[in-house]
Amino acid sequence: MAKIFVDTERLILREIISEDIERIFLLDSNPEVMKYIGVKPVTKLEESEETIQKIRKQYTENGIARWAVIEKKSNLLIGWCGLKLLTDPVNGFKNVYELGYRFLPGYWGKGYATESAKGVLEYGFRNMNLNVIYACAVIQNIDSNKMLKDKLGFEEKATFIDELDHATCYWYELKKENFLK
Repeated sequence: MAKIFVDTERLILREIISEDIERIFLLDSNPEVMKYIGVKPVTKLEESEETIQKIRKQYTENGIARWAVIEKKSNLLIGWCGLKLLTDPVNGFKNVYELGYRFLPGYWGKGYATESAKGVLEYGFRNMNLNVIYACAVIQNIDSNKMLKDKLGFEEKATFIDELDHATCYWYELKKENFLK
């Protein structure tokens, strides 16, 4: 049984498990989903299996990683959202927690990313007692940038060039006191 971390009005956020492989493949093989990620869409189920193994390893080694987002109405995995401990530097930052998310296009524009991200941030600040959480988004990803700034309250701190795809990204910061006001 997968451990549940967050339960919102419409969503359950739980650990990603091996049985999620087909839905993770559906997500990571979609060119629209992967457009701003910096990696090409996967083409083999085995690649999604490797992704799940890496995430599960992060649970063990770091105590946290991305979580499956399950829509209560359909009981389907519609994406993932969660915190990741950055053990490799991103924009010069290392050993900090970063918010990330990815959703299937059929669930875009319905508030699921915002709802799940708020649950993750609440968990990070209250349960993990973090003082700051970071996020980044490719400048051209208008919807993601709007959500981070306008809906979640992240502050834009800098721009940087992503090493994976050489895209220019915004670097964001959200402090505990600004989220929990």
